[in-house]
Order: sequence, then structure tokens, then C-alpha cells
Amino acid sequence: MKSLRLSCLAGLFLAFQMGADWTQFRGNDTTGVSADKVPTRLSDNIQWTVDLPGRGLSGPIVVGDQVILTASSGFNQDRLHVLSFSAKTGTLNWERQFWATGRTLCHPKMCNATPTCASDGQRIFAFFSSNDLVCVDLKGNLLWFRGLTHDYPNASNSLGMSSSPVVVGDTLVVQVENDSESLAVGIDTATGENRWKLDRPIAANWTSPLVLPGSKPADTLVVLQSGKGLVALEPRTGKEKWKYEESCSTIPSAAVANGILFVPSKGLTALDVRTGEGGPVSVWNSGKMGPSTPSPIGIADKVYTVGGAGVLSAADAKDGKALWQLRLQVKLEDRTSGGQFSATPVAADGHIYLFNEEGVGLVINTSGEKGEVVSTHDFKEQILGTPAISNGALFVRSDRHLWKIGK
Repeated sequence: MKSLRLSCLAGLFLAFQMGADWTQFRGNDTTGVSADKVPTRLSDNIQWTVDLPGRGLSGPIVVGDQVILTASSGFNQDRLHVLSFSAKTGTLNWERQFWATGRTLCHPKMCNATPTCASDGQRIFAFFSSNDLVCVDLKGNLLWFRGLTHDYPNASNSLGMSSSPVVVGDTLVVQVENDSESLAVGIDTATGENRWKLDRPIAANWTSPLVLPGSKPADTLVVLQSGKGLVALEPRTGKEKWKYEESCSTIPSAAVANGILFVPSKGLTALDVRTGEGGPVSVWNSGKMGPSTPSPIGIADKVYTVGGAGVLSAADAKDGKALWQLRLQVKLEDRTSGGQFSATPVAADGHIYLFNEEGVGLVINTSGEKGEVVSTHDFKEQILGTPAISNGALFVRSDRHLWKIGK
């Protein structure tokens, strides 16, 4: 009985720790929404700044006291970096470097270190545009390495790959979609071996898999998006559960909140996915809510998108009714900053955190009848990666720096 109590307490402690983590692109559940309370005054709460090597668009993840991200360096972007920093102090815990085995060619706006890492709490999975997949433990020790270009030599994209892998249980799901050899694989997190492989539509695609929680863990699905639509799979087997066959965007990924899937399709389409194996039911469609590069985000009973003109739009999640729009233009001392956004927004405590490509961060209060900009900060460096939230702090990265914003 004593050992049972200790096991239960250990499990609760681990669950508490994991609850504060941010383990993959858009967080543990891929919603981009945190239960934390995060400072809303960015300029007043920068705790530390650290230098980064090379380039990197990948968002940071947080596991325990470690902030982990990737970078790539060298003339050909063929030096791969996986770095861990202390969340408390910003001190470098460890760095591991590898040579790329696949194609490193990217559009100048992108780089080899574009996909965000993922973690199961014990291991870190770092994926690169060169289709190199690295698995290390929490001390940075190499556990396994896959050069997916070796297995699938025609899988490449001349503009660069940006799809971020996701972990569901003991399976890592990776999308490698392009104009030549498109595929998705489910990989055993312990061994690095394929559990399954699926052929995917042959077309360039930069979207990331989405975790779709079920009523119990065994019912959790992973959703893959492409220009041909959506497909929901069992993560461990790759077995198809349902399809949505309308054309979808190949840049912003779908978002989920309260059983509703918000899909960048014909603008924005809401699908009720609580209907079981029969497939999703279309609830509404709005041509005006179509996102540009950032993925949409659903918060409580509302959904938000950032359009190509740098406008944040809010709609009722139940019926798609437009609620308000807010132009994300900021007057700075030396210029007016507006328009172009690539980083997907994240949210906490009724506030949305947005970062434009010029490096200006905006905090939007969404609790009123209209959105309100409550603070801004000019980081003075291009920001393209999606930030992370953990333990009441916001972690933001550019090519050159990583910042912690917290109390």
C-alpha cells in the first residue's frame, strides 16, 4: 500500500511538472493556449536575453527547467544545433551539433532550423528542413538519429520544410510533404523506427500535424492537413478514422478548441469533430476569417485569425459571426510597424501575444467587447518563430537571441 501511494504521488508530481511544460509547436495539446498568467507589459518584464548561433525560425519548447530550441549555421546551413538553456537564468545547459545529411537549400526567409522541436518529457526530438531527425535525452546525449533523405531520397522542397513534428503517447508523427516524394511517418519514440508510413499528396506543404484529443487517451487522433484536405489518424497505427476532402491551405495549420476544428479552408471553416467515426460535421464557413501565414487560435467561445493586411479578426466560435477587427499597427519612435506576421499567436489569461516580422511584440486584451492593444515592445530583430509559454513566462526567439519575459 505504501509503494502504491508513493507511485500515485510520483505520478501526480510528474503530471504537475508536465502541465507547466510547453512540449511542442503550440504547446502540449497544440492549441497555443496556456492556463498560466503571463506578464502583459513586455518591456518591463524581460528577465534575460541570450545569444544564439546561426539562424533559426523554430519556436522554443520548455521541459522542466530547460528551454530547448534548434539553430543551423554554416554557409550551406549544414551545421545543426540543438541547444538547452536554463529557464531560470538563461545559462546554457548543453549544446549538441550534427552535420546535415539531406538537402539544406531554403528560401532566404527560411532556414534549415525551421521546424519546432517536440518532447515526450524524457526525450527531445529535433527535426530540420534537411529531413534530419535527432533524438537526445534531457542531458543532450544522443539516443538515435534518422537521416530521412537516406530512406526517402526524393523528399525535398526547394523553398525549405517547416512542418513541426508532434508526439502522441509513444509515437512521433512527422509530415514530409513536397513536390516529389510526399509522406508522413509515425516513429517509435524509443527506437526511431517507423511504426507506419503513409503516402501523402504530392505538393509543397508547410502545415504541421494537430493533436485532436478524445474522450479518453486511447481515442486521441492526429490530424494531417494538405491542399487536398484533412485526414484524422490513429497515432500509433496510422489507421485512417475520417477525412475532410475540401481544399485546405498549405501554410497555416488548423486549430482546435472545445471539440471544434477551425480549418483554413475557403477562408475559415469550423468542423464539429465530436461526432465519432462518422467524420466531422461542417458548422459554419467565413470567407472573411481566412488567415494569412499564422495559424488560427481558438480561445473559449471565440476564434481569432491574423489576415494578410495585419488585421486581427475575432469571430464567435459557435456560428462564425464576426465580432470585431483590430489593425495591428504600432507607431514607434523611428517608424510605423504593421503588416507582416509569420509567427502563430499564443494566448494566456485572456490575452493574445503576437509578434510581427519586424520584431515588434503586441499584447492584445480580448476580454472586452473589442480587442485592445495593452502593450508593445520592439525587439529590433526579425521574429518568425512561434513563442512558448511556461510557468508564467513567455519565451521568444529571433535568429540571434532568445528572450524570457516573466515576473
